[in-house]
Amino acid sequence: MKFKLLLFLFLILFTHFSAQNYIFGKIVSESGAEMQDVTVVNIRTDEMAFSNRDGHFMVSGKVGDELRFIKAGYDRVVKKVSQENIQSPMNISLIRSTIQIPEVEVKQGLTGNLKVDSRNYNKPKKVQKLETEINQYIAQKSDPRILAAKPGEFVQPKGEGFFIGKVNDKWDDIDLMNYIHTSLGDDYFTNLKIEKPLINHFISYVLAGGFERKKILKYGFCSDVDLTRFQRFVLTRISSYRAPQTQK
Repeated sequence: MKFKLLLFLFLILFTHFSAQNYIFGKIVSESGAEMQDVTVVNIRTDEMAFSNRDGHFMVSGKVGDELRFIKAGYDRVVKKVSQENIQSPMNISLIRSTIQIPEVEVKQGLTGNLKVDSRNYNKPKKVQKLETEINQYIAQKSDPRILAAKPGEFVQPKGEGFFIGKVNDKWDDIDLMNYIHTSLGDDYFTNLKIEKPLINHFISYVLAGGFERKKILKYGFCSDVDLTRFQRFVLTRISSYRAPQTQK
């Protein structure tokens, strides 16, 4: 009887553990370089993992799961897990994002045609006169009576103000928030169950939670390592951020 019971328990445990699969693999760049600190997210389970310095990663999942591979400066890769991926390593290649170069306005130069160049560079006298009058009007000082507050309007009280010291930082928290949002993209935050309108609010919440950023703000530069630190810090703050929403 005891033997049958032990056999039954063994079968239950074997079934449980065998149902839990892990996907292994390696992530490289388009040039074949091994990529460290790439975020790997299983969309079904919300489980998150990071590749090591050799580019290897491991995340639990099963056939049909959707894995997303995210790294700042590279195009996101989405991979659906197949039976082959369960049995053998998954190889992922990331391609660096294309940088959009802003358009450059090319001003028209001299053509050599006297009639055309005269029309382009010698403005009519009426136009010249109008521009002169506009510039003179803009240069005039406004009548104080125009800028004076009307009866009943609130007037900001005047004071000596206060001294906040010399500001040397090239960025502030708003600059950093916008950079993080742009670099990680909406998908990264929506995968964490953060609604799009609340993404900037959540980033501010994480920064206010003690994320070290003095050097980032001082030099106005956020590296891939800093972005990875932020992603890891997010994992320590996401639960407390969701808590008030859950109570509602």
